[in-house]
Amino acid sequence: MSIATIIKTMRPAFLVLTPICVFLGASLALSEHGSINILRLCLITAAALLAHISVNMLNEYSDFKSGLDLTTERTPFSGGSGALPAQPCVARLVLNIALTGLGIAISIGVYFAITISSAIWPFIVIGTSIVLSYTDLLNRRPWLCFISPGLGFGLLMVTGTDWVLTERYNVHSWLIAIIPFLLLNNLLLLNQFPDLDADAKAGRKTLPITYGVAISSRVLLISSLLAVLTLLSLIFAQVLPLLALIALAPISLGFYATSGVIKYGARIGAYPHYMAANVIAANVTPLVLGVAILAT
Repeated sequence: MSIATIIKTMRPAFLVLTPICVFLGASLALSEHGSINILRLCLITAAALLAHISVNMLNEYSDFKSGLDLTTERTPFSGGSGALPAQPCVARLVLNIALTGLGIAISIGVYFAITISSAIWPFIVIGTSIVLSYTDLLNRRPWLCFISPGLGFGLLMVTGTDWVLTERYNVHSWLIAIIPFLLLNNLLLLNQFPDLDADAKAGRKTLPITYGVAISSRVLLISSLLAVLTLLSLIFAQVLPLLALIALAPISLGFYATSGVIKYGARIGAYPHYMAANVIAANVTPLVLGVAILAT
């Protein structure tokens, strides 16, 4: 057994997104109340990380069992880790660890439901459904697949963190969460372009497979434009501070990434700087928003 192989299936380089989304939710809660419960923050962070690790490992396991790992062309941002084809004997252990982690995350959610309010159940049910169904179900429904990362990370994690820490639903947190929702949908969508042929052979129906490269590129562009419009609208409405204008810098990288897709299409994997720009846009924007909220 190789511990390194198991860690690779967790996709640790991508896990930074989770604390960033939790940070944005915590920033909103802190700006509202002036203080937050550190124990609750630690628990919600642990649950979010375990859910993220679980969906990564389940995806790795499923891609290995289906044979997709053997046909995909890997890039630094797409195509899986390739860990299980190199050491298939740990596949069952990876599955068990993924399910155990998800079970602990659900248990934390149930604890919040018991100790705070049953109103958190929708977060638990929807989040669990996304983790369990992402690879084998959502990937065969193009629009559900498209919105699943934004729903899981952008909406559920940001607003869920704010709810746990404030014990109430805040309309502002939902409005602000629209920005990472849009950018995180784009994060996954662009990463699907290099895997287009391999995913199609595996029976997946992502947006690039179902509607083609041209339409999917327009979806990327529209989502980035909507993120900018949402940001400006929330600043104008004083939901976000004026300092949040600095988030336009990382968001603009999404347009650069889209220009690469328009130019190279499914060959975008050969030009990783475009994919890196998209990753920066999705990760740095909610981080910047959280800092701007705390700074005012």
